[in-house]
Order: sequence, then C-alpha cells, then structure tokens
Amino acid sequence: MTPTRKIIFLLTDIICIAFSLVAAIWLKFNKLEPQHVQYLLFIIPMLTPPGLVCFWTMGLYNRTLRFTSLPDMVAVFTAVTGYSTLKFASIYFMESFPNLSAVFIIDWMLCLILVGSSRIAPRILLNLLELTTVRNWLFSKNNDRQKRVLIVGAGQGGESILREIKRNINLPLEVAGLIDDNPQKQGQIIHGVKVIGNSEKIGTIVRDLMIDEIIIAIPSASGQELRRIVKLCQNTKVRFKTLPGLQDIIGGKLVSLQLRDIAIEDLLRRAPSEINLAEIAAYVTGKTVMVTGAGGSIGSEICRQILPFQPQKLLLLGHGENSIFRTHQELLGNKDTGNTAIIPIIADIQDREKIEHLFAAHRPEIVFHAAAHKHVPLMELNPEEAIKNNVIGTRNLVEASHNAKVERFVMISTDKAVNPTSVMGASKRVAEKILKCFAKRSQTRFVAVRFGNVLGSRGSVIPMFKQQIENGGPVTITHPKMIRYFMTIPEASKLVIQAGSYGKGGEVFILDMGEPVRIVDLAEDLIRLSGLEVGRDIEIKFTGIRPGEKLYEELLTASEGITATRNTKIFIAKAEEVNEEELRAQVEKLEMAAKLGKPRNIIRGFQDIVPSFSPNRDMIHNDKQPRDDRKKEDSQPKLRVI
Repeated sequence: MTPTRKIIFLLTDIICIAFSLVAAIWLKFNKLEPQHVQYLLFIIPMLTPPGLVCFWTMGLYNRTLRFTSLPDMVAVFTAVTGYSTLKFASIYFMESFPNLSAVFIIDWMLCLILVGSSRIAPRILLNLLELTTVRNWLFSKNNDRQKRVLIVGAGQGGESILREIKRNINLPLEVAGLIDDNPQKQGQIIHGVKVIGNSEKIGTIVRDLMIDEIIIAIPSASGQELRRIVKLCQNTKVRFKTLPGLQDIIGGKLVSLQLRDIAIEDLLRRAPSEINLAEIAAYVTGKTVMVTGAGGSIGSEICRQILPFQPQKLLLLGHGENSIFRTHQELLGNKDTGNTAIIPIIADIQDREKIEHLFAAHRPEIVFHAAAHKHVPLMELNPEEAIKNNVIGTRNLVEASHNAKVERFVMISTDKAVNPTSVMGASKRVAEKILKCFAKRSQTRFVAVRFGNVLGSRGSVIPMFKQQIENGGPVTITHPKMIRYFMTIPEASKLVIQAGSYGKGGEVFILDMGEPVRIVDLAEDLIRLSGLEVGRDIEIKFTGIRPGEKLYEELLTASEGITATRNTKIFIAKAEEVNEEELRAQVEKLEMAAKLGKPRNIIRGFQDIVPSFSPNRDMIHNDKQPRDDRKKEDSQPKLRVI
C-alpha cells in the first residue's frame, strides 16, 4: 500500500471510528442528549489515537487491497475487537453515564462492519472494473478468441488453477469445464465452472466444446493413473500440461499456476517418501560433511539436500574440476547456504596419500561416498579401472575414515552388485564387503545403500533417448524384455541421507524401488510426449544385450533377507559373514591383476571374492570357463524388494 493510500485509509478509519460510536449512542437512546455530545467530544479524541495504533500494529495499512481475503478480515476483527475492549474499559471513568455496555456492543458491531467494508469494497470495485474491461476486450477483439481450456481434476489443484485464471485478466484463457472421476463431484459448480464429466469423456468434450488446451491438475495422481489420463489426452491431438506432483509440492516448488509440459518423471510418479527431518538434523547439523563424487548426479543432489540442515562445513570432493566448479557455484548461490563453509576439493580417491592428508586436515565427521565408475559397458572394456576406482578408491576412503575416527560413512551401492554379471557390479559388491570388514572393528559406522537406476542421471537412458528423438531416431534399446527399477535423483538422495541416520555399522540398506518399468514402455512414452508417433515418426531399434547387462536387476541375493526400518521405503539386508584376512589378501591380488592389466586374472580375482559373479565370456579372449567348484549364491529363486 502506497503512502497516499495509507493516509486515505487512516482518515477513513478515523471517520468509521467516530461515526460508529455516534451511531451506537443514537441507536441506543434514539437521540443525542447534551451529555452524550459532551461524552463524545471527550472520548473520541482520547481513544482514537490508541485505536489507530492498534490498527497499525495488526498491519491494516500494509495489506494489498486487490488480494483482500479471509486472513485480512481476521486482522480487521482482531484490531477492532482490541480497540473496542479499550473503549469498554473507559466505563470505569464514566460512572455518571449509564448503559454504556450496550452502546459499546453496538459500537463494536458497527465499527467492524464499516472498517471491514472499507477493505472489501476496493476489491469488489476492482473486480467489477476488471470484468468490464474483459468484456470490452472480448467484444472489441473478436478476431483474437481466448484459448478454451479444459481442467482435469476438480480438487484443490484444479480449484487453484481455475481461481488463478479467473483472477488474472492478462491470461487469455477461458475455462470451458472441469473433469473429475469422483461421481460426487459431477454437476458441481466451482467458481462458476461446472464439472461436466469424467476422464473417459475427455475426447468427446474436447471435440464438442472446441477445447484448445487441457490442464491436468491432479498432483496426487499415481504414475499409472497419470499415464492413463495422458493417453486419453494424446488421442485428442490438443496440447496438454500438468501441475507438479506431490514430491515437488512438499518440497515447496509449487506456486500459483506453475504449469509445465508432461515429463517422463510424471509418468513414473511415486508416492512421496517419508523423511524424518529431525533424525537427519540430529546427525548432520553443525558437522563437517564430506561428499565424494560431489560433481555427479547423486553426489551433487546429496549436497543440495544436506545444505538446509546447516552443516558447519561441506567438503565437495571430486576428480573432475568442471563438475566440482559447477556444483560449488550453484551451492554458493543457494538460499540455504547460511553459515555453512562450502569447500571444493579436487582429488582422486585412488591417491591414498592425498586422501589421508585431506582427512587429517579437514577432520570430516560424516562421509557420503558417491564417487564411482558406473557405466557397465565401459567397465567391461576397462575392468582394471573399475578396480582402481570402485574397489581401491573405496578402500582408501574407508581406511582414512577409520583412522580419522569419522562418525558415519555412507557408500552408494547398486542393484548390479547382486549376483553380478558385470565388472562394475562385481566391483561394487567387493566395496560392500570391505565396508563390512571395517565395520566389525571400527568406531566409524560404515554402511552401504543399495538402489537401482535414477532418472536423469548422467549417462542414463532418459537423456540418451531424448537425444535420439531430437536427432530423428531411431531410439535404440538392447532387448524388448529389458526392465529396470527407477527412482528420481532427489528421492534417492533423501533416502540415502535418511538411511545414514539408521546405520549402526555394517548394514547394507536397500531402497524400495517400487514397480519395475519396461524400457520399451519408457521409450514409447518419451516419443509420444515429444508429439511424435512410434513407428511412423520415430522407430525403435533393438541392438542386443550389451556385455555385462541383465534383462532385470535384483536388490537381494538369495542368501539375503530383509529387515524393516522406521521408514517404509528403507530395508536392511541380512548380514553376511566376511573373513577380513581372507578378503584383504583377495583384494591385494585383485589390485595386482589390475596393475598388470590381465583380464583373466581380474575375472578370477572377482570370482574369488564374489562367487556368484558370472562374467561375460565374449569380452575376454581365450579365457577359461569359471571353476565348477565355486559357490553359487544364486542357486535359489531370485528375490526382489517390491
């Protein structure tokens, strides 16, 4: 409210205060006696300034008139009631003036009506003026027809979108109707717009009402339900948009009319994760936290999720200077940075001496280990690099954490570590075993968190499919029956941090990945969301399973069971026994094979540590068949966490 408007409303309130008291006395006594006038001349000048102070304190002169709503009326009620209480107390000074109690009750009601009306009237006038302007605009611009919109969802999301469209005259939109599958909402009228059918009638309604655009406003819809609605919308050949899901709303990302095109993440929409903020804050706030691989998809997101809990220091450790630079710059501009010292560190976890020096210098109390070589086909071609980074690098960090008496160490693992068929998966399984060994004798709580694919991470199928679609196809898939578990990067990162609060040492936590998704379905959805048709505009080509790949991934070996935690999406795998002396010798042997670059010795080294490892024989020429006497962890039916 501008200074001029504040003055106008100040004068208006003075008139309302004076008039309400005069009118109250008139209504009570049907006349104004000389003693009444004498009282008014005394009480109005004396109590009006305190009344205005009360109004100012309640913020009545700092509110936007265009958006006057219920909270503003509550403020008016509180201010007027406080002022009337002050006037009521003046009775004790006016014993010669009887029946003042009834006068003050009438005065309170009149003052409430007058002051409240002075706040509501401008909004009503503005709305009438806007309505007239819109009508004139419509009649004067017949050639520029407003875009006709159909809103799917008559709940809170649909109501907020409808209200925003009605309020904002700058939006050239006209809501023709609402769609909702709830039978009880059929025929209801919301802000002047009727619920005209369920989702099965979308096609007919779009055609009959000449709809130009569809807005899907069901943030609580599951991925399966949203896919069904999207398919119905796609058949209409008109453009459609959506509101963010509950994950984004809970994260505070939803603002009024924040619409966007449907993304593949929407079609895989999962129920929001239950995150206990108090448990995370208890072990993160005020601590020195190190994140390895901080420039990567998961590592950088862990940094973003940790920052609001205000650690004392956040150490960003990574090998790639560009990615660490980008993460550092982004976090410095984050509103949650506060007093946290964000320190970028360029280092290779394979450099044991450098890692020991960093731990001695910075004394991290919590370590999130997200640095790893993760691309399966590349590690099949370069198995020695998987050993150096995923195994030896992890061992260096674990030993440094143990020596520095780090409180907690959380390693990101993968479902590919279960009954591995790839070098990458086998290397992560060895890393899990290293953690288990140290956990038995260390003060540090070493834990691993095992989960599947994350949407949008660097090198994942989604960015690759999008690039292939932009290039005109074909979209390449290794096998028509290929299925994977998917989780969004923010959800995976939150659950990793939450799991860290549960760890007592040696656990392998498993995240509930939900329902598996066929990669073919994923590709077809992406093609359709791009406004193209499968087969006609973009072809899907099957290239054959790549070295080290499985048709499906698992989260448990047959020898592992699971135990529930306080979080319904986090489980603990049954502990396996690991002989530390034997593992130490086996890892040294594996390290020597990597240094010599002998694939055959590398394979045998992995098989000694992970008997269930079934390597791809085509990648190694002249290699012998695996030994027949090795133990089989996958002799029982394969288990999944669903």
